[in-house]
Amino acid sequence: MNSVPKLIGRFIGILFLSIFLLLVLNFFVLFFISINQSPSDSPYTIAKETANALYKTDNGYALDNATLTYLKNESIWAVLIGDNTKTILWHTDNLPNTIPEKYTLSDISSLTSGYIEGYPTYTGDTEDGLLVLGYPKNSYWKHLSPSWDYQFIVDLPRTFLVVLLCNVFLIFIIYIWTTGRLTKSINPIVQSIRNLAARKQVELPEKGVLSELFMNINQASQILKSQERELEKRETARVNWIASVSHDIRTPLSMVMGYAGQLEDSSNLTPEERRKALVILRQSEKMRNLINNLNLASKLEYNMQPINQKKVNIVALVRQVVVDFINDDIGNSYPIKWKTDDKLSSCIIQADEDLVKRAISNLIQNCINHNENGCTIYVSVHTTQSKCTITVEDDGIGTTAEYIEKLNRTTHYLIIDDATTEQRHGLGLLIVKQIIESHDGIMIIGHSRYAGFAVTLELPKE
Repeated sequence: MNSVPKLIGRFIGILFLSIFLLLVLNFFVLFFISINQSPSDSPYTIAKETANALYKTDNGYALDNATLTYLKNESIWAVLIGDNTKTILWHTDNLPNTIPEKYTLSDISSLTSGYIEGYPTYTGDTEDGLLVLGYPKNSYWKHLSPSWDYQFIVDLPRTFLVVLLCNVFLIFIIYIWTTGRLTKSINPIVQSIRNLAARKQVELPEKGVLSELFMNINQASQILKSQERELEKRETARVNWIASVSHDIRTPLSMVMGYAGQLEDSSNLTPEERRKALVILRQSEKMRNLINNLNLASKLEYNMQPINQKKVNIVALVRQVVVDFINDDIGNSYPIKWKTDDKLSSCIIQADEDLVKRAISNLIQNCINHNENGCTIYVSVHTTQSKCTITVEDDGIGTTAEYIEKLNRTTHYLIIDDATTEQRHGLGLLIVKQIIESHDGIMIIGHSRYAGFAVTLELPKE
């Protein structure tokens, strides 16, 4: 089950990517929050700047208008506590009434780090005393006990990293646990789909979270099994029908061919009658070939035809088929041209000699059958490092590119001509395809180099 580890790996990758993106997002959020807290707006900074801006006058102390305006707009009040008197020497006009006028050292220590009457206070030093700024209540929170263990501060980066790794590990464990449960539920589904593809019976327990899916897979398995049984019945009926018809036709067909041959040779008949007898004989031969083709196609389809492979010189074999056709005196209307390089004397393959001969013969006969006005047939053999290529082509009427594409796509070649309702290419090409595929080869149909029809066979070399 290579797909399951691959699925888990993808989920783990998504997990780590999500953690990384979360860390990056948190970093940027903290960064933008930090830059928004500008140091120039820090209460400590404002207190120091205000203390520096406070100056002494003949009547006491004063601040410039800009600083006063800023404090007023921010609702900040200010007081100056004298070093000697510990009393308020100066204050802004918005000083709350609850603020005391006299302070002890303890009070000053408290307001330096904390609050006065609930107002967060921040201080700045002057020559005559301590300047105190009071911010609105609930505007800032001040830690009143800013004391930390030194070793804790030193170990803080490492502690943070350990906590982070622990969190990541915990998330990973949770993820693996949940993914494991999901995988445990998915494994039977994956295996059942593979069994369906292998035409095996599937029966999953219809329980759990995926019970409905399990039920649907079981139903699909039952339907496929039922369809397979029906197909087997139909195929068995078809094979039996072909065998029965072939057997029943052979005897009367042999009698028809025998009598037609006698009539053709009879001197008591007129030339026209002998010609008709010859037509009967030729059509009977076509019927006999058709029956033989049907039987061979059926056997090849169901692997009932034994394949007796041995080392075969394909060049010599194809040349022999060509010579046999020439010796059969097919006439001047169908001359056969041997277009193989004279230097190529052999190309060895593992093949059933009789079946390959049958395939080449069918291709040559196909050129003859579909060119009633005659054509030149070209046969060639080529070789590469890994395969032998046989090409049978003609300069006859050929066919369209669309029709050739249709021939290459179809699996049976029993194609009906739309105009004549007759088969243009039938069992001959089907048998060639089945023979070549049983030898781990391929068949390619195309246009001839001579403007006709071409079929190329590619077979692996020994």
